[in-house]
Amino acid sequence: MISNTAIQQLIDKLGKENVITAAEDLLVLGYDSTPGLHATPDLVVYPTDSEQVQSVMQVARDHKVPITPRGSGTGLSGGSIPVDGGIVICLNKMNKILEIDEENLTATCQAGVVTLDLFNAVAAKGLFYPPDPGSQKISTLGGNVMEDAGGLRGLKYGVTRDYVMALKCVLPDGSLLSTGGKSVKDVAGYAFKDLLVGSEGTLAIITEITVKLIPPPQDKRTFLAYFDDIRIAGKAVSKIIAAKIIPSTMEIMDKATINCVEDYVKIGLPREMAALLLIEVDGHPAMVTEEAEGVERILKEVGAAEVHIAKDAEEAASLAAARRTALSALARVSPTTLLEDATVPRSMLAETFALIERLTKKYALTVGTFGHAGDGNLHPTVLCDERDADEMKRAHAFYDELYEQVLAWGGTVSGEHGIGIAKKEYLARQIGPGGVAVMKRIKQAFDPEGILNPGKIFTDGQE
Repeated sequence: MISNTAIQQLIDKLGKENVITAAEDLLVLGYDSTPGLHATPDLVVYPTDSEQVQSVMQVARDHKVPITPRGSGTGLSGGSIPVDGGIVICLNKMNKILEIDEENLTATCQAGVVTLDLFNAVAAKGLFYPPDPGSQKISTLGGNVMEDAGGLRGLKYGVTRDYVMALKCVLPDGSLLSTGGKSVKDVAGYAFKDLLVGSEGTLAIITEITVKLIPPPQDKRTFLAYFDDIRIAGKAVSKIIAAKIIPSTMEIMDKATINCVEDYVKIGLPREMAALLLIEVDGHPAMVTEEAEGVERILKEVGAAEVHIAKDAEEAASLAAARRTALSALARVSPTTLLEDATVPRSMLAETFALIERLTKKYALTVGTFGHAGDGNLHPTVLCDERDADEMKRAHAFYDELYEQVLAWGGTVSGEHGIGIAKKEYLARQIGPGGVAVMKRIKQAFDPEGILNPGKIFTDGQE
């Protein structure tokens, strides 16, 4: 429990309106978007600038209270759940776009800026911020940086890490660290910026972010291809990449997901198909024409049942929007939605789909699979009920066997969702005792008292 003295210090520094102690508010802020995980904080604070974050950190350090950073709570691995109680520091009020620098092609924002708000602000100036996580309408840049979020455009344009140029953050001792800058080339000293991206709030609290912007593509073409066999869809992805065509988007949905999405958005998706691929090529008009011809040729060669080309930008946007609803559509079907983040080399996609199909039957589960097929990042989603102990046991056995094979193929246990609470054991399998030991030494160097986002990434007993 946090003392009354500490609470009063926080009120003095942040104002009473920014320190929340009401039980119903604390309950809500003990969840993220990961099913089955919850812990109630002792209080929640809403700082409005870096200096206030420093003040909160100093109170937490002085009173030895754990502190858990949080944005919009869209995380899918439990990273913002306060497992040891203490203080949740929610950065959503730090939501200012501080600068859009058109000369240097950068934008600087506070950590609580919503991803889509930044995209729209820079687009209004003829610029492009490519990272587009599925939760972009609500997720914040700070959360994107902490999880190294991906998105539909990750295949061609990369992930959040590829656009972070500078960070301002508060360390567990309360000091302020600025790392990186607007210089395109910078190899001065340790690459703290790269270490902090994807650190899931365990090393520092990000308060400001400077990101790289690029010119928008001049043209694009969007395809929707349907398949009678999901393994043929996997083969199509591999062949497109092997042909040296890198679409900006190459998304997949299996039959279960197609039907859930169609129930949800009703745009005329064919329910009988085993899979669909949403493919978009963009860039210079001449290159788009050439790549679009190549994509269409390969889709027909592998045996796609149908190939459609979006007739205009409005139809293309509606198709992409339908893909973004996949998780929401699946979540409507059952009380509990277990979403995972298996990522494999692209050459193993067809085998992965076959494996998911086999394991679905073996464990008698309902599974919908969607994801970023172009970069091998799949989201096999078990539709279940956490009140059914036997079903949950089978669901976890499904993922255990899936990840065992994913790692054997040279894949990873997370392509974009992070480790948090949910995947600590899977991470230990992937990186081994030596990797865990090194990560724990890094954590100790930044946070010797262990107050910042404790209980995440690895467990205390792992060596």
